[in-house]
Amino acid sequence: MQRTRPLPDCHPELSVTEWPSFREYRVENCRLARDGSGNVVRGATSWGWIDLCLPVVISFIWPKFRGSTMLCAFAVLVVGFTVYCRCAQVLHESVLVFPAYGIQLETHRGYPLLKPLFVSRRFIHASLLEDFIINEGLRRWNVRYYLACSNSIQNILPHFPVLLEVYQGVQELMFYNHTDNVHTRI
Repeated sequence: MQRTRPLPDCHPELSVTEWPSFREYRVENCRLARDGSGNVVRGATSWGWIDLCLPVVISFIWPKFRGSTMLCAFAVLVVGFTVYCRCAQVLHESVLVFPAYGIQLETHRGYPLLKPLFVSRRFIHASLLEDFIINEGLRRWNVRYYLACSNSIQNILPHFPVLLEVYQGVQELMFYNHTDNVHTRI
């Protein structure tokens, strides 16, 4: 197993892990700070000061809530929703390329300081995979690039150089015939 970061200076969120039989392209939910300092800013956040104030506020208003079932249910829903939002953040997305078999798309969700709590996986067999492309979508005044192979990396929306690196790796492993040096369809 060999793990590399092909774009460490400008996009540290991308890592490529090469195993003997497959390759994993992992995009973490982080980016470089826009102030030019070179610091890495995490997209998935852990508890902040607002989250720490929630138990204090609940402890002050709980004696007033105890008499009303509706207010108790509302307080429990607010706390439950806050915990759910913190534990359902996208931590990273992966594209696993198995050259003879197909590709697997993974999304890992959970709390940033723990292991992922939820993992969704989708395998696309090589016979069903016609192409793997970089597409662009318009959202308001922004152009967003994403990988398209049914639904690929769609939650984090990394920058174009990261998508280009993943795209070139998938094209090389899945569609490029190394003996004839031509692109083929599996």
